[in-house]
Amino acid sequence: MNFTTNEQLILASSSPRRKELLQMINIPFTIVTSDVVETSVKANTVQQYVTEVALLKTRDVAKKCPDKCIIGADTIVVFNDQILHKPTSKEEAIQHLTQLAGNRHEVMTAVAIILADGTEHTFVERTAVIFKQVSPQMIEAYVQTGDPFDKAGGYGIQTSGAMLVDRIEGDYNNVVGLPIASLVQKMLTLQLLKLTF
Repeated sequence: MNFTTNEQLILASSSPRRKELLQMINIPFTIVTSDVVETSVKANTVQQYVTEVALLKTRDVAKKCPDKCIIGADTIVVFNDQILHKPTSKEEAIQHLTQLAGNRHEVMTAVAIILADGTEHTFVERTAVIFKQVSPQMIEAYVQTGDPFDKAGGYGIQTSGAMLVDRIEGDYNNVVGLPIASLVQKMLTLQLLKLTF
């Protein structure tokens, strides 16, 4: 599959994982990161929260890059209607993973697209993740690797955190951080991308 675009695309994310996923489309884009404080967002629901954070980041980059198409995203892990943010300590990482062990949780990624004319579009992708009933020793060993600290919920499904996962229901790439299949469909609908043969 080949895609073409006439847009100047900006990815509003410093995440190497999002960069790798967007590169799958094989179209040029540049990266500009936002300087916003995500915790400043107040919302009534987790879906509203993740959407508002994605918009906050994307709007910040749109201000820096006028007349360009900005794509931003935010990913959260939700367990029992509570958001498990990136852990800030070893203890918090262990607490997150102990809660998730043997249980089902949801990963939600909100994607925000701001067109060159300022029009905003958003969507939220959901994936269910079911953890194995892992031992406290395995959780401790994983936390010792340092991997959990830059990841929502305290684990990475594309790293050794995969050892904790029993199965998923939905888009794997969504758990990594960008639902690329849904993003491509949205970009085709918005005529930001054209499929060529």
